[in-house]
Amino acid sequence: MADKGTPHFHNDPGVPVIHVGSKEFMCIGATPPFDHPHIFIDMGYDNETICSYCSTLFKYDPSLKPDEARPAECVWEPDFATDASSR
Repeated sequence: MADKGTPHFHNDPGVPVIHVGSKEFMCIGATPPFDHPHIFIDMGYDNETICSYCSTLFKYDPSLKPDEARPAECVWEPDFATDASSR
């Protein structure tokens, strides 16, 4: 994970639950430009949590890789090249 950083997830599809392969991640709510402030979530010993900003329910699934989600379209990969050029 060190090469990719903290995984980011969004809920554009509006699903009731997003299963994730990491207990530490960022929730961005929706894809930019409709994202909410990027919230760092640490599940700790729990296996599920709710984003305090958008109320998305995340459930940990150890069968997924740390940067994977189910549904897969809920993974957000920032385009750092585009982000840097827009500054």
